[in-house]
Amino acid sequence: MTADYRVVVAGCGAMANEWISYALNHAGIEIVALVDIRRESAVAMAAKHGLTCPVYTEVSQAIADTGASVVFDVTVPASHYSVARTALEAGCHVFAEKPLAETMAECNEIVELARRTGLSHAVMQNRRYDPRIRSLRQLIESGTIGRIGYVGASFFLAPHFGGFRDQMDSPLLLDMAIHTFDQARFISGADPVSVYCQEFNPPGSWYQGNAAAVCIFEMSDGSVFCYQGSWCAEGAPTSWEASWRVQGERGAAIWDGREMPYAEVLPADLPTGQFLHDYVRVEGPEVQMEKTFHQGCLDEMFRSLAEGRPAETDGRDNRYSMAMVLGALESARTGRKLSIAEFMQNATLV
Repeated sequence: MTADYRVVVAGCGAMANEWISYALNHAGIEIVALVDIRRESAVAMAAKHGLTCPVYTEVSQAIADTGASVVFDVTVPASHYSVARTALEAGCHVFAEKPLAETMAECNEIVELARRTGLSHAVMQNRRYDPRIRSLRQLIESGTIGRIGYVGASFFLAPHFGGFRDQMDSPLLLDMAIHTFDQARFISGADPVSVYCQEFNPPGSWYQGNAAAVCIFEMSDGSVFCYQGSWCAEGAPTSWEASWRVQGERGAAIWDGREMPYAEVLPADLPTGQFLHDYVRVEGPEVQMEKTFHQGCLDEMFRSLAEGRPAETDGRDNRYSMAMVLGALESARTGRKLSIAEFMQNATLV
């Protein structure tokens, strides 16, 4: 029986295990090739998962030989543009790890190429597929706190990765902030309009580059999103999901990134003359999800193909989350407030 989707897996590092495990648990998906610039990595990955498919060092050859219809791009960020271009031009849909690409111009090119070919390019934003963040979003969408004016996210952790992150110029913004920025768009339903960012490297940091940042975004719904974060913050760590406060006209929604969210709102019958009001607590609704995080996002990607629509994390949407990251970096570099629309429009490949 022929599989619905013939998949080439590009990149055989540790993260590929998650993608391969998903595919092996779905009858309509067949892994037809593994690709890695280090052939021995692809061979080892095949052996680990009991795969008998061929291994390659070039994506283009793997697609040509196998008649693949989908490419899983689990390569390093610097390769995302070239893998996407090769796969899309060869007629394959692309499901990729974050980030969409390393530059705004490359992000624009991938989105345009997907549009021109009529193929799907979707990005792994696994933190959208969490029942708790879906609950927070429902609290806001239902009007529980009224129209929102402020979204705040605090992200303070101290992971001692070692390796390439310790040498990056902007490890927090480049490697991690995409998750929180995409979460902010998902929670609010708004897109970025402008950004002002200051990066810095705090005392005690073991990173060579700037491991902390404060960003202020104006959003398309008129609200302000404020991000404060550090990857060298020893003591009192936040969740990896960040700690959130969404302030509305009738109250605030709170999520610590660990437990379920809740809101505190003004009562329906508001007493007059009070200096400080009492508030009514509203628990976030329970959200049932069959698959979460990577598995949930991959489910959505394949479901979008079957239904003939863009995935929730389609590159056309994800481009705005990437613009928040890359725009913040540009703002920090120039020391100026940046128009996101102008930044996106003016980015072209050299």
